[in-house]
Amino acid sequence: MPYKLGISVTMRSSKIVVFVLLASVFGLVAFRGFSPQEAKDGVIMKLIVQSIGSSHYAPNEIDDSFSQHVYDLYLKRLDYSKRYFTKADVASLDAYQAKIDDEVRAGNFEFFQKADEIYMGRMAMIKDLYKEILTQPFDFKADDKIALDAEEMPWAQDEAELRERWRQSLKYQVLSRLQTEMDLQDKSKAENKPAAGAEAVVVKTFEEMEQDARVKVMKTYDDWSKRMDKVDAQDRLNAFLNVIACVNDPHTSYFPPDDKENFDIQMSGKLEGIGATLQEKDGYIQVSAIVPGSASYRQGDLQEDDIILKVAQAANDPVDIVDMRLDDAVKLIRGPKGTEVRLTVKKADGTVKVVPIIRDVVVLEETFAKSAIIKNGYSSKGIGYIKLPKFYADFQNPNGRFCAKDVRIEVEKLKAQGVEGIVLDLRNNGGGSLMDVVEMAGLFIDAGPIVQVRGRAGSPQVLEDTDKSVVYDGPLTILVNSSSASASEIMAAAIQDYKRGIIIGTPTYGKGTVQRFFDLDNSLRGENEMKPLGSIKLTTQKFYRINGGATQLKGVTPDVIIPDAYAYVDRGEREQDYVMPWDEIAPCKYNVWKLDANAYAKVRRESRERMAKDPAFKVLETNAQFMKTQRDQDYASLNLDAYRSEQKRLKEQSDAYKAAFSPIKGTSIINLPSDIDAMGADTVRIKMNKDWVEGLSKDVYIHEACAIIKDLR
Repeated sequence: MPYKLGISVTMRSSKIVVFVLLASVFGLVAFRGFSPQEAKDGVIMKLIVQSIGSSHYAPNEIDDSFSQHVYDLYLKRLDYSKRYFTKADVASLDAYQAKIDDEVRAGNFEFFQKADEIYMGRMAMIKDLYKEILTQPFDFKADDKIALDAEEMPWAQDEAELRERWRQSLKYQVLSRLQTEMDLQDKSKAENKPAAGAEAVVVKTFEEMEQDARVKVMKTYDDWSKRMDKVDAQDRLNAFLNVIACVNDPHTSYFPPDDKENFDIQMSGKLEGIGATLQEKDGYIQVSAIVPGSASYRQGDLQEDDIILKVAQAANDPVDIVDMRLDDAVKLIRGPKGTEVRLTVKKADGTVKVVPIIRDVVVLEETFAKSAIIKNGYSSKGIGYIKLPKFYADFQNPNGRFCAKDVRIEVEKLKAQGVEGIVLDLRNNGGGSLMDVVEMAGLFIDAGPIVQVRGRAGSPQVLEDTDKSVVYDGPLTILVNSSSASASEIMAAAIQDYKRGIIIGTPTYGKGTVQRFFDLDNSLRGENEMKPLGSIKLTTQKFYRINGGATQLKGVTPDVIIPDAYAYVDRGEREQDYVMPWDEIAPCKYNVWKLDANAYAKVRRESRERMAKDPAFKVLETNAQFMKTQRDQDYASLNLDAYRSEQKRLKEQSDAYKAAFSPIKGTSIINLPSDIDAMGADTVRIKMNKDWVEGLSKDVYIHEACAIIKDLR
């Protein structure tokens, strides 16, 4: 899969004092007799625990309860599907349920080592087992089934039951591929009407298709096996260290040095390198995409599907990266702006070529705010639309990209075009910079509180917009869904509490906590050979709406509910392990906007009436109910006829859903003149923009948001 990393919330503030531990607190003397790596791992574990104890909002006591939580969560993450451990394997670990806290204090990893030994033994067994199972044809006439809810399953009684679970899983995957092959063949035969003498469709027997399906699944697992071989003991230990952090809450995490670097890249929206997305495939590092405008794009010789065989730093000897881990290869390819990297690549035609590239700053444009004008009959001059994928911020560079500044620019561009309303789209926006959301909300109101933040001690801090100017005072709607989290929820909550605009969509994720990073290197004095140790991301605060309620667990309930595919599926913060509770504090004093209760009632009434008449929204509701039914299924049939019948039903539902998102009649999407100028003759950017515009033209949520803006005028 492409080399990417998810986004979480962080905070930019000079007022927070960084907690610095000293090595003398526990001393490196405690790790005499350990190997250098063992000593380093022990130091990291103690620093994680001490950092949490000192700075976490609500740290766990290091006691037997903590030990049980670590035990449970680590086994869950090791074997969520319950296809690796047997009941006896787990029983051999039960003695550690109340001992992990003692190990943490002593700085040893006995539980991890024992669990890892069992896991790696099972992994070796399974690498042989999947090959053995996939060598023989499956009986698809039998009426057997596979359990889908692994969480409710008990541990396998013995190796025989473990083997049976793998047989069922592999059969299910082969069945899925077989179904696809059979459907393609049926379609080809139905559509193929060759002229006399023309080549007819090659018809395969069932046995041939079944064998092809097994070969493809075998290939998938061979690739998986190779990837697992590249996960070393340190990677697995880092995963265990992360569990020690995560039992405090789902967003407290340990970041090894490389992971922290990738987090910073995603938050800033830029990196220094060549500008290519890479993926691991068949033991090779393959180029899956070239970033428009990047160093690779400008140089021109590196192309999609090229395979990178070697990497050299300028004129130095090249390093062979065949069978290298993706993250290790990326380390070699990335580098400071202005330096040269030489890639030996194999092209699609089989030729091998050395491609020299001067590294540069790569700007990930798809992560930044962008806008367009929607024309669909609800406004004579059009309605502005702003998409914000995340609340990004370049914390390392005060002159870098910050989402609040960028949204201000987009708002001013739209105002210059005379739009009669703005739709701010925060769907699938997982959050980001807390301070940027405060600044961004201030674009739409005059001075006042935006969010309250409370640490583990002291009174709540009110973060305010202190700028009395209002950049935009016209009709405003905000789109959200169940993947809108954290900073997105703060923005939606503030606009809702001020009655400044209408929130549209489904209830949001429910993440009401604030995280910040602590560099563990700061915990050791001087130039220590153990560095780098990585960082820990700690939940240090909770945030609250200005009306006093938390968004934690409950999220933000929109003013106008429009169901999406996951409207009735349990999702969000409440589905995570060891979540922090909901609570409330005293509200702030603030003045609501001009929008009154009658306007809200009118908007809700007219929106309900429109949606009741629109077939697309009926399909959305039906699909949401359908998705819930599918998610609630405990078993799936492994009988071919039953499976094909079920797949036919699913396809009919999927086709009906897709039909609801055809281009909406009378809707046109207009790019702003400055954006058209910026694209120039760049064919890649033009194609990306075309796809984006086409998606907007089919989006019934945006269409309804525009209708609501008309109701507000």
